[in-house]
Parts: sequence; C-alpha cells; structure tokens
Amino acid sequence: MLTKTITKNGEGNRIIVTVIGPDKVGIIATVAQVLADNRINILDISQTILQEFLVMVMVADMDKSTGDMAAIKDKLAERGREIGVRIDAQHEDVFNFMHRI
Repeated sequence: MLTKTITKNGEGNRIIVTVIGPDKVGIIATVAQVLADNRINILDISQTILQEFLVMVMVADMDKSTGDMAAIKDKLAERGREIGVRIDAQHEDVFNFMHRI
C-alpha cells in the first residue's frame, strides 16, 4: 500500500503514472524524459511484461515541478500516443481514492 508523502506545506505532492501497451525499446526513457523536463522526481518504478505487453506504474514527486498536473497529463498522453502506449497520470490522493476497497 502506498503512503502519503508530506511536503513542507503539509500536502502530499506525489503522482502515479501508469503505462500500458506493447513492450518496445524506449518506453521508460520517454516517460522519464517528460517527467525530467518538468522537474518531477521518480521515486519508484514497478513493471512487468504480460506476454508482449508492458504494464508499468511509477510513483513520482511533483514538489519541484515547473508544470501543472493537467499539462503534464496531456504531455504524457501525447507522448504515449506517439510511441503506441497508453500513459496516464493521477495525483496520488485520486489514485488511492479510486482504488480503495
């Protein structure tokens, strides 16, 4: 289970990035580049290959980000379309709320 990171202002600022699609060279590099361009630090990565499909989840910290969440989501989705995978991002609180039991 993921725990909430508390930043200096008392609010969690982590995002969950998910990637699903055919496995190919450069997927992690593509996602990492978008995040790096926006000063988002990758904290953890989990990935698996199910037959020929990549399923990946990243936890990242937006504390020093230069972009807003909507712009980052759009850029990730756009880059995903370019390389033939689905990339999505959600604030950790939204992700946790949607996946609670």
